[in-house]
Amino acid sequence: MPDLRTVLLATDADWIADEVDAALGDDDIEVLRVRTGAEVVDVTADLEPDLVVLDLQIGNMGGMAACMALHLEEGAGRLDPVPVLMLLDRPHDVFLAKRSQADGWITKPLDPFRLRRAARALLAGGEWHDGQVDPAADAVAP
Repeated sequence: MPDLRTVLLATDADWIADEVDAALGDDDIEVLRVRTGAEVVDVTADLEPDLVVLDLQIGNMGGMAACMALHLEEGAGRLDPVPVLMLLDRPHDVFLAKRSQADGWITKPLDPFRLRRAARALLAGGEWHDGQVDPAADAVAP
């Protein structure tokens, strides 16, 4: 039996939580949710998730700020590195994902197959850039 992997999802939109849980949640992946970006660093420190999925638009601390906060904590040695997948609202938001040093991003609307492939690529140590896969991660089964 494979080890249970944990995905931390940060979104205040119930429909996004439902879609991410339906696409990723199964026998080997547990999806846990927070509703604010401000919770991401503390919950990441407590739970040590294998992947963090951030909605770009979250209340008063969005996905970009949460991603940058994670990287600052990692850089200071207070958190172990964790891959981050950002859910973007439009293709032009790629600039924000790159600026915040997200390991991968997907543009909404979400597609469950693309979301699952992106998560698996990041969990395998690769990257995912909406339609492009890191060659090393491309060998990972969907």
